Amino acid sequence: MPGDFYLIDGAALPEVFHKVLQVKALLASGEAKTVSEAVEQAGLSRSAFYKYKDMIYTFRDKSKDRVVSLSFTLRDEPGVVSGILAAVAKRGCNILTLHQGLPSGNVAIFTLSVETQNSSASNDELVAEVTSLRGVIDVRVLGSE
Repeated sequence: MPGDFYLIDGAALPEVFHKVLQVKALLASGEAKTVSEAVEQAGLSRSAFYKYKDMIYTFRDKSKDRVVSLSFTLRDEPGVVSGILAAVAKRGCNILTLHQGLPSGNVAIFTLSVETQNSSASNDELVAEVTSLRGVIDVRVLGSE
């Protein structure tokens, strides 16, 4: 059905999809500066590229930035962690892991990994939002997948 996603062996795909992926790779690597250059190198028409470019992705591309891991430095105050979790949940993120170290010197380290594909915010917007919360001293992105 349209809009559904499937995992398909690349050998089963028509050649046009392989060429669309080749054009995307040429553009991403900088080997081609424009779509016109990339489609020429791949042997694909511009119209075919534009027709299918939003319909085919490598598994790695489609899963990119689906999980973000954050490290927080927090004030040791009641409700700081629950405020972060509420903000993350409000944005539609699914919490995968969390860890809070023991406070020391009125400061605690807290790490959080969240799934973001259903988020109503970009990763940058999410980081900006949680950075502004009461009790949050610092937020660092440890990585994203």
